[in-house]
Amino acid sequence: MKYMLMMHAPRAGWKDAGIGTWPPADITAHIGFMMRFSKELAEAGELVGAEGLAGPEEARVARASKSGAPEVTDGPFPEAKEFLAGYWIVDCDSRERAYEIAARASAAPGQAGVPLNMPIEVREVMSAPPVDM
Repeated sequence: MKYMLMMHAPRAGWKDAGIGTWPPADITAHIGFMMRFSKELAEAGELVGAEGLAGPEEARVARASKSGAPEVTDGPFPEAKEFLAGYWIVDCDSRERAYEIAARASAAPGQAGVPLNMPIEVREVMSAPPVDM
């Protein structure tokens, strides 16, 4: 079964307290952890894909206008307290295994190596029923 693990970060203080304000050694340790973590998942055959995302100031919302042309506005929605910072898609045997993987991602090191214990949302990736063609 496939699961999407979504890493959320607090929107408040992102520019003033986010990873970009950490000492270089802490950033290197955090990114090193993420790279090793993804490599371990890939070697175990559980990683489908993973990416970090640009900050919320880069987010845009696109929708079709009445003519079908894209209408693009700033995003994410201003009432959001958190934003999606990155994600993994994993293919594992059970929901419990997806939770174990999410807990490891949650414990990524932050400043001075202190585990971030950030929330990781876990959702099953749904498959469409087979379509006769």
